[in-house]
Amino acid sequence: MQNQKVNRVRSILKALHKSRKKGVAWLIDPEKCPIENSFISQYDWVKNSDLDLIFIGGSQFSDSNFHDVVKFVKQIAGNVPVVIFPGSHIQVTSGADAILFLSLISGRNPEYLIGQQVAAAPKIASMGMEVLPTAYLLVNDGEITSVNSISQTLPIPNRNPQFVRDTALAGYYLGMKYVFIDAGSGSKSPVSKEVIKSVKNKIPCPLIIGGGINSTEKMKDAYQAGADLVVLGNSIEKDPGFLAEVLEFKATYNLCLNVN
Repeated sequence: MQNQKVNRVRSILKALHKSRKKGVAWLIDPEKCPIENSFISQYDWVKNSDLDLIFIGGSQFSDSNFHDVVKFVKQIAGNVPVVIFPGSHIQVTSGADAILFLSLISGRNPEYLIGQQVAAAPKIASMGMEVLPTAYLLVNDGEITSVNSISQTLPIPNRNPQFVRDTALAGYYLGMKYVFIDAGSGSKSPVSKEVIKSVKNKIPCPLIIGGGINSTEKMKDAYQAGADLVVLGNSIEKDPGFLAEVLEFKATYNLCLNVN
C-alpha cells in the first residue's frame, strides 16, 4: 500500500501518456487562496469529479501560509492528489502528496537550475513524499510574467520550436522524467501548437502544458498538439465556473478518442 501511495501521481501521468487520454490539473496560487468555508462550499464538488491533479504553488516567496493552504486544499481535494508546484525552496510541506522537483532549464540562472533545489532537497527527503523530477521551460511570445521577473530569466520564443525541443531533450537526457512547458501565469499567449508538437515528437515522457489557456479552444489545441496534461490557474481564478467547463470538455474529448 505504501508503494501505491508513493507512486500515485507518477502512475496518473504515465497512464495519460501511454493511453493518449488527456488530463487536467487545477493550479491554485497560495497567495490568492482564501482559507474560508465559502471556498470549500464553492469547490466541494471537486472531490467527486474526474479532475486529475491539483497543483499548489506560485512564483512569490511568501511562506506565511503555505502549509495552511495545502492542508486546507486537501479538504476540497478528497481523493484528487495535491502536488506542490514550487516557486522556491520554502514552498515545501509534508501535507502534499507529491512535489514537482523543477529545474528551470530554459534559463541560465544557477539559482533556479540547481540552487533552490539544493536548499529544498533535505526537507523533501525528511518528508517522504513522491518526487517528480521535471524539466521546466518558460515559452511564450515574449511576455514577461511574474515567474520571469522572479527567476531573472527570459522565456524562449514560441517562434523557435526547435530550440525548445532541444532544451527539453537535454533535460530528458539529464534524467528528468517529465517536461513542463509554461507560458507563465496570466500570459496572453499560450505555448504554441508547433512547440508542443516538436517536443512531443522527440521526448518519450509525459508532457505538461500550462499558461495562457483561457478557453476550451486553446485547451483543444494543446491536446491535439500532444499535451498529456493541461494546467489551468488564472482562468479559473477569473471564472470559477471554468473548471467544471473544462472537465466536461476533457471527458468529451477522451470519449471521442475511444470512439475513434
